[in-house]
Amino acid sequence: MPDPVTHTLAVPGAILTYDVRGELSDREQPVLLMIGSPMAASGFPTLAAQFTDRTVVTYDPRGVERSTRTDGTGELTPDDHAGDLAALIEALDAGPVDLFASSGGAINALALITSRPDLINTLVAHEPPLAAIVPDSEAALKATEDIYQTYQRDGMGAGMAKFIAFVGFDGEIPADYTEQPAPDPAMFGLPAGDDGSRDDALLGQNLRGSTSYRPDFDALGKAGAKLVVGIGEESANQLAARGGKAVAERLGLAPVVFPSNHGGFLGDEYGMPGKPVDFGAKLRDVLAR
Repeated sequence: MPDPVTHTLAVPGAILTYDVRGELSDREQPVLLMIGSPMAASGFPTLAAQFTDRTVVTYDPRGVERSTRTDGTGELTPDDHAGDLAALIEALDAGPVDLFASSGGAINALALITSRPDLINTLVAHEPPLAAIVPDSEAALKATEDIYQTYQRDGMGAGMAKFIAFVGFDGEIPADYTEQPAPDPAMFGLPAGDDGSRDDALLGQNLRGSTSYRPDFDALGKAGAKLVVGIGEESANQLAARGGKAVAERLGLAPVVFPSNHGGFLGDEYGMPGKPVDFGAKLRDVLAR
């Protein structure tokens, strides 16, 4: 696969950095844009390598890795990210794109297809952790608020330990979930101390805006065949898979089951490999339908 060529794009409040593998002028197939949130482009090399016949674009969301914010700090919403994605796709000047979006990126992509369906050929929204629309939404949103407040009070280790336990929880969140003993950060190799920083892209910037997002289902319904909802075969009843199932159910869609788990497309990027070759083959089949 060609080496990525890195570009920057100024948008209101940020300088976005993105990578292009292949030629944008080759329009035999739509550009394939791969996104996460807060996962950056660094999470997608293994999946991108499965598509040597496509022009693949990856990017860092604002405030993550190489994409810097010029609007200061603070929380962001899926609509903020959707505006960035619209600007990026328009800057590519290659027509509507195929979009693979995972986790928080899937939520941002749902906001994008709601506001700018003209920019998307096919959207594969993989495991959007939409805590606001699952049956146990009250308890799930209370848990995410507790994670945020723990981070603000005690720092990254304590907040991230609660986040990891929460997203790995199997089944509906009990009403008394936040009353249970907090997990030890050391269980996850996290620092117990507080370094005083509060600018973590996940816990400080995106957590509450992403999980509390309520999609416009009327607008999503009009997207029709453009929208595919994906879930992981090993994700069981974890929140992100349940969020995907809830979207699919509201729209009368059958969720597409992808190999492995929430990070099934990963190679060794973070030391938690999924089944990227199988995942890529499934994604190719879905995009070719």
